Amino acid sequence: MQRQYLRENHTLLCDFYELTMANGYFLQDMGDRIAYFDMFFRRVPDGGGFAIAAGLEQVIDYIEDLNFSGDDIDFLRGKGCFDEKFLEYLREFRFTGDIYAVREGTPIFPSEPILTVKAPTIEAQFIETFILLTINHQSLIATKANRIVRAAEGRPVNEFGSRRAQGAYGAILGARAAYIAGCTGTACTIAEERYGVPAVGTMAHSWVQMFDDEYTAFRTYSEMYPKAAILLVDTYNVLKSGVPNAIKVFKELGITNGGIRIDSGDLTYLSGRAREMLDAAGLTDCKIVASNSLDEYLIRDLLQQGAKIDSFGVGERLVTSKSDPVFGGVYKLAAVEDEEGNVIPKIKISENTSKITNPHFKKVYRLYENPTGKAIADLICLHDETIDESQPLTIFDPDYTWKRKTLTDFRAEELLVPIFKDGKCVYDRPDTSQIRDYCREQLALQWDEVKRFEYPHNYYVDLSQKLWDIKYELLCKSGNY
Repeated sequence: MQRQYLRENHTLLCDFYELTMANGYFLQDMGDRIAYFDMFFRRVPDGGGFAIAAGLEQVIDYIEDLNFSGDDIDFLRGKGCFDEKFLEYLREFRFTGDIYAVREGTPIFPSEPILTVKAPTIEAQFIETFILLTINHQSLIATKANRIVRAAEGRPVNEFGSRRAQGAYGAILGARAAYIAGCTGTACTIAEERYGVPAVGTMAHSWVQMFDDEYTAFRTYSEMYPKAAILLVDTYNVLKSGVPNAIKVFKELGITNGGIRIDSGDLTYLSGRAREMLDAAGLTDCKIVASNSLDEYLIRDLLQQGAKIDSFGVGERLVTSKSDPVFGGVYKLAAVEDEEGNVIPKIKISENTSKITNPHFKKVYRLYENPTGKAIADLICLHDETIDESQPLTIFDPDYTWKRKTLTDFRAEELLVPIFKDGKCVYDRPDTSQIRDYCREQLALQWDEVKRFEYPHNYYVDLSQKLWDIKYELLCKSGNY
């Protein structure tokens, strides 16, 4: 199937200050100076142990389509604050720099770069907003979706939240992110057309109400869709009419692998009684689907209480990440180049120590212990540092430097891969199913302790000695350390 994308010119989907700063850089002859920006986040949503990176594909689309139309330039001229030479410069504006990023589906942790831009200052600054809004949104939904999928303990979870999403793109790209993170399908039909996310669904209460009686509604639907007969049994009364009518229709039509959906009430009790009724009728292969404002905590509790549920449909609490709806990724300057091409580190300092940035052009290694294959730490290094796996490696906590550990039997893998080089995409873009498979493989390399919903193990993100020394020197020079 040919993949299709939400391709639209989003060039002016930017914060206005990116344009005013660009105009200033242009007039000060600073626009071509090479700058390095990192995107990272400071806190995992819902107090979790990790997040999941998503949204890179849409960033690639945006960069490839980046251009100012004549109408865009006329609009900016009408603002009355931009130099005419700068507006003419925008006519030929294209991204010409480099971008490195973690692959979509990668488990990610606070403070480490998940995307790095190396580009002329105007270009690097200008793309900030779209990068943030895209990766923040999809990483948020992917992270929430994976929590819900893990709570279901292997039972399928379908994303049902389109009608409660924040706008069309929130629905479509939210469905994509949820699928990457482990959901099996979506109610959002266009998400299958554009991204290959399987579109699934049953019926609404209105279908049942449109007929003179529930039995006729069920039989009519089952006759039309005998291979996908999932009947919504709670329009009137789940146990007194819904399940009995579903059983009657399934027996009459010889459907043995249909299903029922319960969308209200005590799901533990109702699913248990429904299971008994279905089994007594010989419909042991009939599945029970549950929906109704679910999240990871409700699903976990239902299963702990013995609910007989085979799959879940999860709506607004997934597609909006209702419990913690802001991902909080930021985009900060890390370095600039001087006239000789030397990298000059830059640091942002704050009284809030969590907001002090890590300077310089960097790379990130993920370290795995060989005996188990599990990830044990991430190490942020200078861009030209390498790790010799044959030699012991000592890592340390960058905040509590006396906490050290020496690794001897390990492997190291670089997380940031080239996406753009000199403005050209050099990344072999996987399709959504491949990203989903990669995400599942990477999650299997994380310890269960990191995956706890409450008080997860603190996964270590450390700095190399060289990087820590540079950061410490900059802090000392500032007089703030």
